[in-house]
Amino acid sequence: MSRDQQTREQTPRRDFLKTVSAAAATSGLLAGSVAGAENEPTASPLPEISLGPHRISRMVAGWNPVGGHSHTTLNMARLMREYFTTEQTVAFLQNCEAQGINTWQYDYTDKGVAAIKAMREAGSKMKYICLHAERSMDTPMKEVVDQTGPIALVHHGGVTDALFRAGKSQQVHDYVKKVHDMGVLAGVSAHNPDNIKRIADEGWENDLFMTCFYYVTRPREEQQEQLGKVVVGEPFFQSDPDDMTKVAKQVEKPCLGFKILAAGRACWSSYSVEKAFRFAFENLKPIDGLVVGMFPKYFDEVKANAEYARKYGAIG
Repeated sequence: MSRDQQTREQTPRRDFLKTVSAAAATSGLLAGSVAGAENEPTASPLPEISLGPHRISRMVAGWNPVGGHSHTTLNMARLMREYFTTEQTVAFLQNCEAQGINTWQYDYTDKGVAAIKAMREAGSKMKYICLHAERSMDTPMKEVVDQTGPIALVHHGGVTDALFRAGKSQQVHDYVKKVHDMGVLAGVSAHNPDNIKRIADEGWENDLFMTCFYYVTRPREEQQEQLGKVVVGEPFFQSDPDDMTKVAKQVEKPCLGFKILAAGRACWSSYSVEKAFRFAFENLKPIDGLVVGMFPKYFDEVKANAEYARKYGAIG
């Protein structure tokens, strides 16, 4: 079973959406209670950047914890999926919006669709960026746009890296063109900075990049050649953020840096988290932003991270 299939709810979409909307309304989520921030006043806006005609907060809420993609252990993935019920996802997004985060990067799953629907029914103005591809398991592009109305579709980074490695980069380029035909912004995500640089050098028509701070798709043979050994699991190397931000600063188009906290590896203390935010903002362009996944089960990470974005992400 694929990672996407594991996280996809099994209830038929139409019945699922009706159930979620009713449950959210009954529980009071749509009346304004939010995870970790009940009855708190709305925070001041975050610094913003432009993606085409859209103004988005310079920190975007990420999907991975919501989808249960921990990049660490199976038990952590299960814990994330158990915590982020659809109702709790709505509460999380309401907290994000209350803290000035006005954009969510999501995957097109039943949970993601239901949360967006519930947010809009509650009057939310949050914007949405969908990470997507055109694999056989993926929902057709038109359905994604019609059902969730994203401001941008971004080609999935892992798929991008795999296609480039297989000599099939044209499939990614074709995807960008198809997204534009749908009338939304087109982005390309990648973990390998060489792929970002190549797209920029070739002058593709994409509107933005998503740039991973860690080259976690680095193949085994490349590790063996460069290091003489292979890591267990995904490779997270300390020098990776320097490599990616060097490229991001060179490309003209906006970049949304992600995995700035090394999928939780840089979260052992508030000092290390703040250090990661400071590095990210100081080493990206003023037109760039961040996508940050959050798991606010134990404390209000949303509020804490929003404060780091205000402190270090101010422009000018």
